[in-house]
Amino acid sequence: MPPKIQAFGIDTSVFLRLLTGHPASDFSATVAALKRLHDQSSAVELFVSNQVIGETYIVLQHFYGISKGDARSAMRELFSSGNLSPLNGRPVIDLLLAKDGAGLLDRLIAQGYQHEELPTLTRDKKMARLPGAVALGL
Repeated sequence: MPPKIQAFGIDTSVFLRLLTGHPASDFSATVAALKRLHDQSSAVELFVSNQVIGETYIVLQHFYGISKGDARSAMRELFSSGNLSPLNGRPVIDLLLAKDGAGLLDRLIAQGYQHEELPTLTRDKKMARLPGAVALGL
């Protein structure tokens, strides 16, 4: 019988450490703690919510001075490592590839509602063109 999967959601502080490696002492402590978690059970899955992705995107730009494209690229690369996944699955990784139209935060908002099978009401013209978005009085 396969071991029961233990799923955990990580917060922005953990996601940032894994993406940046900074500060080095926090990165090492984070990796060591995650390794201990994996050593306790080989069936550990780590997930990242849309909110954490959005917060991290902003911090990478404003605190670390990383461009929008490089921030999206770094997140895609970390997700492709297989060590953690977006909570809402593959559609979120696809959002990280989009460059035109609505911004990443608007895309994450709309995707989050779409994941819950809710339309997104918006007064933003670019966001209104996203799947599941409805223009409110535009």
